[in-house]
Amino acid sequence: MSEEKSYALEIEDLNVEYHVDREVVHALNGISFRLAKGETIGLVGETGAGKTTTGLSILRLIPSPPGVVKGTVKVRGEDISTLSEKQMEAIRGNVVSMIFQDPMTSLNPTKTVEYQIAEVIRLHEKCGKKEAAAKAGDMLEMVGIPRDRGREFPHQFSGGMKQRVVIAMALACSPEILIADEPTTALDVTIQAQVLDMIRELKRKYKMSMIMITHDLGIVAEICDTVAIVYAGRIVEYGTLEDIFNHTAHPYTAGLFGSLPNMEDRTQRLKPIPGLMPDPTNLPEGCAFSPRCPNASEKCRTQCPALTRVEGEHFVACHLFKEE
Repeated sequence: MSEEKSYALEIEDLNVEYHVDREVVHALNGISFRLAKGETIGLVGETGAGKTTTGLSILRLIPSPPGVVKGTVKVRGEDISTLSEKQMEAIRGNVVSMIFQDPMTSLNPTKTVEYQIAEVIRLHEKCGKKEAAAKAGDMLEMVGIPRDRGREFPHQFSGGMKQRVVIAMALACSPEILIADEPTTALDVTIQAQVLDMIRELKRKYKMSMIMITHDLGIVAEICDTVAIVYAGRIVEYGTLEDIFNHTAHPYTAGLFGSLPNMEDRTQRLKPIPGLMPDPTNLPEGCAFSPRCPNASEKCRTQCPALTRVEGEHFVACHLFKEE
């Protein structure tokens, strides 16, 4: 990974465990990546891979107890674990902001949308109510919602409109880093395209760095510069968009592409990955993907592979690749 770039975010050996009753849930198991300023990285994987946990860790929103976080997360070169809660409040929404997966869990049903956006602005910019309300109206118009609808409540908006409100709230203070946690999952295809276009345009306008958390490789192809394939709390393949799409190295990544329909050959059958994600309280001894991998060897089942450079910025964690 090039040292010449300037990084907005650096994550090194991030581990997250949840101690629940007599079990330990191993949610993240050594995640490491760096996000260059102005670039977008896609975190891709199945449900339960640890993508959202990574986003919450960056904002230090893992509840403790039961969560135990180890590793280093640097924002602007500063380790956030050394910051007080008051200092973190100044970072959340201002330096690093997050669009959450379900807008209804992010919006207060008892407050107008204008009030909720203005609240973020007042907290970070120390301005009066009128000024904050005026800026909240500007943010609504920026995401395609008339400002007079700011006096309405969340239940009066459609799913796509609620997602736009959440995006307006996340961008209200022009953050340097935007974490988008599956922002289009609950939307229909046409609204999804509109929201993605809007996010791309706003990212360009504000010169933000972005983490796109998704399981949709189509979204990754449209928006991301680099891609991290996540499986059972680990990055199993990392590289540029071209590396991942044109020079796929890990069997899991190949399985994700095999699960997509081929628009050029409608007769070709899908090849879903057999089995399920492993139980995070009882992960396999070796490679976590080995029980589902068609090419797994005895070494895969007993030794966990390290992330190894393929070429340039392309890395993969797979014994089979090294043997080749």
